[in-house]
Amino acid sequence: MGNTLVAYFSVSGTTAGIAAKLADVTGADLFEIKPKKMYTSDDVDYNNPKSRSSMEMADINCRPEIMFKVGGMDQYDLVFIGFPIWWYREPSIIDTFMEQYDFTGKTVVPFITSGGSDLGKVPENLKKLAPGANIKTGRRFTGGTADSELSTWAAAYR
Repeated sequence: MGNTLVAYFSVSGTTAGIAAKLADVTGADLFEIKPKKMYTSDDVDYNNPKSRSSMEMADINCRPEIMFKVGGMDQYDLVFIGFPIWWYREPSIIDTFMEQYDFTGKTVVPFITSGGSDLGKVPENLKKLAPGANIKTGRRFTGGTADSELSTWAAAYR
């Protein structure tokens, strides 16, 4: 495959750690999907229905703003996109990211971080957000995932 990008959104740092390892073992470029308004621990209190994340996930049309755009997205053929799983789907900021670019002809592989949840509706949602892309099923990782495991997994897409 041609050029590879690892794009990720992280609140606690777990996804950031996996993304950095993945970029390192694949030689990919790394891009943080950084919200214009950063998330606090109160914002991601899943037990509070009035927390920012709860409110965003309740509104399927919510599109939090992103601080920066990927320069030269056209150059990437393979995009790994990582994020924590929220309510069995991608956080709304990932929807914002996917809608900002034309992924036609690109392979998009989600990777999620979670202690136990699976990918839920992520693959089908990404297919709707990027209809011209080749969306793969992806995989869940935990914070302690070894570089060798990431390398072996990513090799299937390269």
